[in-house]
Amino acid sequence: MIAVVDDEEMVRKAVVRLLEAAGYTARGFGSGREFLQFWPKNRPDCVVLDLAMPDLSGADVQRALSRAGAHFPVVIITAHDEPGVREDCMRRGAAAYLCKPLDERELLDALNAAVGAAH
Repeated sequence: MIAVVDDEEMVRKAVVRLLEAAGYTARGFGSGREFLQFWPKNRPDCVVLDLAMPDLSGADVQRALSRAGAHFPVVIITAHDEPGVREDCMRRGAAAYLCKPLDERELLDALNAAVGAAH
């Protein structure tokens, strides 16, 4: 199962639909907090994680997962690519860092590589 964490409902639903059309099982989460409550009992194969979210940012979620010892790949997506952010995310173990608007092939390639490397 691929978890899609993005506060923008249209983006979240579009990514879930894309992943399901590509043969993945996917589930959307509207906030980082919602996902963090879900994952300890339901381990995803990969997380597609938006950086710019209210309350908990994607970076906050990525740090929380790292502290908790989560061992599944994270693909970062963002509409706000800022200097140094990509490097910080990759240093924290992100499998990929993609900018919105998302290129469908690029996202699927990143997920295939991340999920494949994790198994």
